[in-house]
Amino acid sequence: MIDPFGRSITYLRVSVTDRCDLRCVYCMAEDMTFLPKADLLSLEELDRLCGAFIELGVRKIRLTGGEPLVRRDVMTLFRSLGARLGRGLDELTVTTNGTQLARYAEVLRAAGVRRINVSLDTLDPAKFAAITRWGRIEKTLDGIFAAKAAGLAIKINAVALKGVNEDEFDRMIAWCGEHGFDLCLIETMPLGEIGEDRTDQYLPLSLVRRRLAETWTLEEIDYRTGGPARYVRVAETGRRLGFITPLTHNFCESCNRVRLTCTGTLYMCLGQDDQADLRSVLRRPGVTDADLREAILEAIGRKPKGHDFVIERRGAKPAVARHMSVTGG
Repeated sequence: MIDPFGRSITYLRVSVTDRCDLRCVYCMAEDMTFLPKADLLSLEELDRLCGAFIELGVRKIRLTGGEPLVRRDVMTLFRSLGARLGRGLDELTVTTNGTQLARYAEVLRAAGVRRINVSLDTLDPAKFAAITRWGRIEKTLDGIFAAKAAGLAIKINAVALKGVNEDEFDRMIAWCGEHGFDLCLIETMPLGEIGEDRTDQYLPLSLVRRRLAETWTLEEIDYRTGGPARYVRVAETGRRLGFITPLTHNFCESCNRVRLTCTGTLYMCLGQDDQADLRSVLRRPGVTDADLREAILEAIGRKPKGHDFVIERRGAKPAVARHMSVTGG
């Protein structure tokens, strides 16, 4: 699949649910209204769509949410996709908040997952409870170390929040180094109403990187995972440190990704509203795999050059009205 700007689309992120067992302040409003279960694709439908994308050249699939591991029977989808590894699919990964990992780490490994991303914005239990609104850090840490014990490579994702966790990044780098984890810092993104002013949250990672360079030796490397992060090596720990900067440094020129939601909506760009309704195609009587591929290719032909994220006007509405949990993290 080649988009109008010559970029090869090889990476599909699939949100299997918009639901989550946490309510992180940068991601959701506290009183969320979730989608009716009847609107969601079945796991079999999601598997069929993923198969169509693989036939068109997708080589990496990441399952996301919401929190993907809270969806009932989701391991059947992991196992089905895992069976495609080496047969068109090169990698199957997951992004999770870690609360269910103690239960599922071994199962994920058995399904073919080798690398996971875990969202963890702080190592302070009180801050963790405040950021997630009701989470307990012990549950997430237990999950992380269960995943490590299962042999999964772990990357910690932390959203940089002004005045919240900006004093913790040195500690997190050291902690990740101690336990053999990579760390990726992410700028808050203007998606969805969350009941707060995002200008109060926004912390540019260009500033964070300058601060970190006063303590750590950050060596440029060519490492890529297929996602938007740009990595350096922390010489003192030997681990990688990534920066995802949709605001201070637009990463669209190398975008190889599209996002499929749990309702069958395909978003060609995280920061644009154009979409393709694959559910209606999928549920059309007698639809063939060729029909699905044709609908996907038509959508890829509309993929925009880039997003329009900006946080510069106090009180401005989010760039995109939908929440990240709907689109897929």
